[in-house]
Amino acid sequence: MPLPEFDGHTVDFWHGQLSGDEAVSQHYLPLLDAAELARAKTLANPLIRRRFIEVRGRLRGVLADTLKQNPAAIRIARTEYGKPYLADHPQFAFNISHTANQLAIVVAPSCQLGVDIEHIQARANLAALVAKCFSATEAAYWQALPDAEKTSVFYQFWTKKEAFVKATGRGIALGLQHCVVNPQQPEAFLGVPEGYGVAEAWRAISLDLPTMDKPLCAALVLDKRQVLIRRFRLD
Repeated sequence: MPLPEFDGHTVDFWHGQLSGDEAVSQHYLPLLDAAELARAKTLANPLIRRRFIEVRGRLRGVLADTLKQNPAAIRIARTEYGKPYLADHPQFAFNISHTANQLAIVVAPSCQLGVDIEHIQARANLAALVAKCFSATEAAYWQALPDAEKTSVFYQFWTKKEAFVKATGRGIALGLQHCVVNPQQPEAFLGVPEGYGVAEAWRAISLDLPTMDKPLCAALVLDKRQVLIRRFRLD
């Protein structure tokens, strides 16, 4: 079924599981371009290689549905900082995130756009990550939480920070501590790094994702305040 047309406030969000199956990766392999094929050949771990091929193939399938174009013909280029973009359709932004066998893809017109998904799991170094990557305001809020809430709230902040730096195309080198989530208004930022406008122009959206495995935390960040999210399942 063809996707409905975008308007200026629409974001398409796709989520599903990667199979990691050899037959599935072979199905998607012909869709990849030379750079993607070269990258796949460098991956020595068979499961990681199969998942990489499936991620790139599924991404091309989503973009093909959006652009009404042959998935193998889509030209994906990269900025000087490595962020992928559509060479022939720069008006569309897209981003992907995957963790283990979970994959999320977002596509939207005329914006900066990032997504991040993470499995929520206890980690011994959470306090150290907070000290390094959270602002003083965020750290104080997190440290005051009951211990039972600290892990889930950490990931709520972390995914929004990661999604922000992915939206800008600069990655964590931009400094996660400079992407300051408002603890009292979790869809808002208190501060963003210099050169990326005012914090009020950005929105951070938490997304609930179904999973049969460990619980997931997901966030979508973009430089639009009014957004309609259309959700699709990657089958």
